[in-house]
Amino acid sequence: MTTIVWRLASRVRRRVPIDERDRGAFAALELVILMPFIIVMLLLVVGFGRVERGRQLVDQAALAASRAASLTLNPAAAQTAANQAAQQTLSGGGLSCSSMNVSLDTSAFYAGGQVIAHLTCRTDLSGLALAGMPGAVSLKADSTSVLEQYRQINPGGG
Repeated sequence: MTTIVWRLASRVRRRVPIDERDRGAFAALELVILMPFIIVMLLLVVGFGRVERGRQLVDQAALAASRAASLTLNPAAAQTAANQAAQQTLSGGGLSCSSMNVSLDTSAFYAGGQVIAHLTCRTDLSGLALAGMPGAVSLKADSTSVLEQYRQINPGGG
């Protein structure tokens, strides 16, 4: 391979016309030079796609958390149900969070009111995007669910 490269380089320096036999060698040389850039671009596309998939999973988990919280009878049970629903959704989708926090806004926890779930998931990029990718990313999502208009609610929490 190196003799072909040297032969091509010497012909280019001397401005010797390239014959058909050498055109294939130039094509191989171009391929060798361009292939690492093509591979890096493909890996970046895959990495960004996996991060976006993680964001979608966090959105789904926030929706599940707010929905589960809206189906409970009191704010204390809502927090427990929201944590469980978010954890199940994330683990079912294959996303592992190094730290997950679900905070609920239950200030409007009455019939016809609403529950707002704020979900934060911190995950390593090596597990989310590609092996060996450094760093971590914090994924956040919010979701609101309306409580039913005609239902009995125990705001005391017991």
